[in-house]
Amino acid sequence: MVTEVCLCGIKFRNPVIPASGTFGFGLEMAGVYDLDVLGGISLKGTTLEPRYGNECPRIAECPDGMINSVGLQNPGVEVLVNEKLPALRKIFGGVVIANVSGFSVDEYVAACARADQAPQTDIIEVNVSCPNVHGGGLAFGTSPESAAQVTAAVKQVCRKPVFVKLSPNVTDIAAIARACEEAGADGLTLINTVLGMRIDIAARRCVTHEKYGGFSGRAILPIALRMVNQVRHACSLPIMGCGGVACADDVLEMMMAGASAVQVGAENLRNPFVCRQIVEELPSAMAKYGIDDLNSIIGII
Repeated sequence: MVTEVCLCGIKFRNPVIPASGTFGFGLEMAGVYDLDVLGGISLKGTTLEPRYGNECPRIAECPDGMINSVGLQNPGVEVLVNEKLPALRKIFGGVVIANVSGFSVDEYVAACARADQAPQTDIIEVNVSCPNVHGGGLAFGTSPESAAQVTAAVKQVCRKPVFVKLSPNVTDIAAIARACEEAGADGLTLINTVLGMRIDIAARRCVTHEKYGGFSGRAILPIALRMVNQVRHACSLPIMGCGGVACADDVLEMMMAGASAVQVGAENLRNPFVCRQIVEELPSAMAKYGIDDLNSIIGII
């Protein structure tokens, strides 16, 4: 059974990757199981400066998922580079993906350049779901022009592969993917969370402090599969598929839709062992469906 995959010349021992924001900086799970069973880790989203995040409550439960409005709480890129990355690399030999966010093009450039300089990073993952503070507050990822602007600027300062993480809260995700490709992106990650809300009926208010938040979990898998497939047919970049993945069969579906690697998000919060379990179950799932090499099923739909 061949479970190794390759993205932008970087080899992953398997396609399973905990998604950003659901696995901390990897260090939090180091005493729980051997991280080296994973293909890679996408680290907690990091900004140029430290962020406190949104006020509590930040989490709302939903059927087959959850809403979060954490607000990118993180210690800042200098802590990532000087503390988190060196500590992680001592215990993890897989692919390290630095997830970077920003609220202006200059912030993206500065933070990505710093993460790119760290010897421990393999891939820079750019989250374009942040609001553009100089462009009316709309997220960078909601228009092809804004997404391309960030992509082009980041590519000028990064030597390592740049994957742009796309938002599903758009009308035409394929157009945004093509714009990122034309601007020089090396790959794409999709999808990020779907905008949602929950209401406390008795209290007559929203469950989370912020009215809206990011909906993730098993319920969004069909949306993610559709968007991954659309982008696969719209451009030629490698894709890390994400959204609703919770088992080995979901990984196979995501790869058939067009993903070369698969990130597991909200399910990590429900079951901290899920990524290890998926890695363990992949060979039997492959045998069940007559798959000898995962690379043979990428984008067959």
